[in-house]
Amino acid sequence: MEQQPTMTKSKTATPYPRDCTFSLEDWTTLAKYWYPVARCSDVTEKPTSVKLLDVNLVLYRTTNKVVAARDLCVHRGTPLSMGWVEDDEIVCPYHGFRYATDGACTSIPAHPDANISPRLCMAVYPVIERFGLVWTSLTGEQDNLPYFDAWEDPDFQQIVCPSFDIMGSAGRQMEGFLDVAHFAWVHTDTFGDRNNAFVPKYKVSDTDYGLHVEYTSTVSNYSKEQQHLNPPDFKWLRVFDVYPPFTATLKVYFPEGAELWIMNAVSPISARETRLFAPIARNFDKDSPVEGVYDFNLRVFDEDREMVENQKPEDLPLDLQMEAHIMADQTSIGYRKLLKKMGLSFRYTS
Repeated sequence: MEQQPTMTKSKTATPYPRDCTFSLEDWTTLAKYWYPVARCSDVTEKPTSVKLLDVNLVLYRTTNKVVAARDLCVHRGTPLSMGWVEDDEIVCPYHGFRYATDGACTSIPAHPDANISPRLCMAVYPVIERFGLVWTSLTGEQDNLPYFDAWEDPDFQQIVCPSFDIMGSAGRQMEGFLDVAHFAWVHTDTFGDRNNAFVPKYKVSDTDYGLHVEYTSTVSNYSKEQQHLNPPDFKWLRVFDVYPPFTATLKVYFPEGAELWIMNAVSPISARETRLFAPIARNFDKDSPVEGVYDFNLRVFDEDREMVENQKPEDLPLDLQMEAHIMADQTSIGYRKLLKKMGLSFRYTS
């Protein structure tokens, strides 16, 4: 069962990480937002280590909730992910210190009768389980979680694809997801067609959450193996919604009322490491094995990964004079303007 989506702030300040790959200004801005860090199904009682914005976190599931905390015992700096959970408390493997779900230290085995200082606590971060993912924030100050109504719609099948790692920047990956001109050139083995590279005009609208884009073209979303299902001259509508800094949704409208909803939910591990999560919902082929969805999704993002990992500069330039632009780039231009408005530096270090 998903936890109630109540936005809460972190109770413990997180210092700027040592050897951080982000500038202090960009890290401080990005730390305010929510990011996915794991699939709900992958978080168990066994502690696991993840990294977000160069901060090492430990995740584990207790009787009632998922806990996200800094992966550090404050006594001697041992990663708590090396420990275990017992009676809903995480135990440090070095000296047996125990921490409750609110971060308070509850036991020091070497001194069982000691009064434990409230300063002896682990940093705990707010958690929301939504769309089959565990989301957290280092400060919890900004609500940027997306709308994805199909996730609660009984007419849709909900699928959480395995996460996907990219040795490239989150900003570059996000911009690639929003790019409609690359279909014909990058996705030639999955659904693109180099004989259909034309990008019709489309409109980008500013919203209170980010951007809304509606793009209509004849580019089919059927896989190469299913292109025979595409009706002649069918107009494919793709609707993008952007929730900065690093989440976007795409709704693809197929023939005969079929709909495919895709979420591109990015977790910035570091400035050059990105973990992509992709919840998907569809109202067709609901009895087909999900492994087929996993495979096609992996093939598509593998094609994108080759581009993202080789782009230069690795940073996403927010100064629009640093790269050339064409009419088809309206969404990416709007996205860069959003990031700049958020306070990220012009030579964005993500």
